[in-house]
Amino acid sequence: MKIAHFDEDNWFKDHPSGTLHFQHLFKGEPGSPDNFMYVLAKQQAEWSMPRHRHNFDQIRLPLVGENTTYGRGLVLKEGQIGYFPEGLSYGPQESPMNGMSPGEPLGLTLQFGGSSGYGFMSIEQRRQAIRELTEAGGHFDGPFYIGPDGKRQWGLTTIWQYVFGESLKYPRPRYGFPIVADPKRFSWLLVEGAGPGVEHKYLGAFSERGVWVEMVRLQPGADWSSTDPRARRIVTVLGGDGECDGERISYLSAIQADAGETLDLAAGTKPLELFLIGLPPIVLPVIESDQYDLEEFPEEDREPADQRAS
Repeated sequence: MKIAHFDEDNWFKDHPSGTLHFQHLFKGEPGSPDNFMYVLAKQQAEWSMPRHRHNFDQIRLPLVGENTTYGRGLVLKEGQIGYFPEGLSYGPQESPMNGMSPGEPLGLTLQFGGSSGYGFMSIEQRRQAIRELTEAGGHFDGPFYIGPDGKRQWGLTTIWQYVFGESLKYPRPRYGFPIVADPKRFSWLLVEGAGPGVEHKYLGAFSERGVWVEMVRLQPGADWSSTDPRARRIVTVLGGDGECDGERISYLSAIQADAGETLDLAAGTKPLELFLIGLPPIVLPVIESDQYDLEEFPEEDREPADQRAS
C-alpha cells in the first residue's frame, strides 16, 4: 500500500510545451508491460500540441478548468473522464488559459502500458535520453527532435529508439475515438458486499485488459474494506476526508493498492468521494498481433511536407 499526499512545492516541468508542471504521484516498474505513471498536472500558460498518438493508454480527469481541446470537436470538460486508447491519434491540442490564473487549471493523468504489451517508458528513462541526446548535439523544438544533421523527427520516436534500440510500434487503435464519461449522468449504486453507506458509479472497462474506472462514495462515518486478487487499484480523493489504513487522507491524497492488498477506507464527517482506476495485469498473446504501424503519423494525419519541415 502506498499513499501520496498533495505537495504544493513538489512540481517538475516534464512536458514538451514547457507550460505544464507535474506532480508525480505513483509509477510502475520500468521495462514491464504494466509500467505506468500517475501525475497531477497544473497549467502555467497557454500551450498547444500537434495531432499525435502514443503507444500507450491514457486516462484523464480535468479537476479545475476545461481548457484543453483534443481536436475534431472533442473537449474534455471539468469533471469528465477521458480514455485515450493506445495508438489512437488525437489533437491538435489547444489549451488557452481562458482568464484563469497560472497554476489554476488542474488535472489528473494516468499513462500506462496497453493491452498490446508494448509497455510504457519511465520518466527517468525519458529524462536521461533527452539529456544525452541534447549533449550529443541535437535539440528539442517542442515535441520534435532536431538531430545534429538537421533531421526533424517526432520526439517520442527518437527517445524510444534511443532508449530501447528498436523502432517504436504504434498499435492500430482498438477504438475509433477517445471515450468520454460524464460521472454526473451516472447513478450511485450500492457496492455489492460492502456495508451501508458505500456507493459507486461504474463508468466502464476498456480493451481486453479490462482496465476499469469508477467513482466511489462513502457516507459520513461509513467504512469500506476491499481486496482485488488480480488488479492494482489507484484511488484519489476528490472530496471530503477520512482515513486509509489508519492514515489521514484528504483532497488529492492518492492511494496505490496492488493486487491482493486490502484497501481499508473510512469517511470522516463529510462524504468521502473517490476516483478509482483498476489495472488488471496484461496478458500477452501467444503470437504478437500484426496490427501495428511504425510511422508515428497515420496517412490521414500527416501534414504536408512543407509544414513538417517548418
